[in-house]
Amino acid sequence: MATYGYRCDVDGPVEVRLPMGTAPAVIACPDCGGSSVRTYTAPLLGLADRRRMAVIDHAEASRTEPAVVSSIPAAPRATRRPAPARRIDPRALRLPRP
Repeated sequence: MATYGYRCDVDGPVEVRLPMGTAPAVIACPDCGGSSVRTYTAPLLGLADRRRMAVIDHAEASRTEPAVVSSIPAAPRATRRPAPARRIDPRALRLPRP
């Protein structure tokens, strides 16, 4: 269910919960019975957690003001050391091969 906003000329703003995508352009006001026209508002994105809001803000900033660099960024340092090469037992070299 989604909440849709309407405005009645007599009673003011009216909110109605309907299945998503089924909201008509005009409904009857629940209080006075007059016609209420659907209004559109911005989504409530400010109610998300801080991490999501930071990602949204970063994406918006990078779209309008991309970071400018003067050189190619350095490759990231490896955090793990590579595994040492396995030592082969010299006796295994003398085994017959299939």
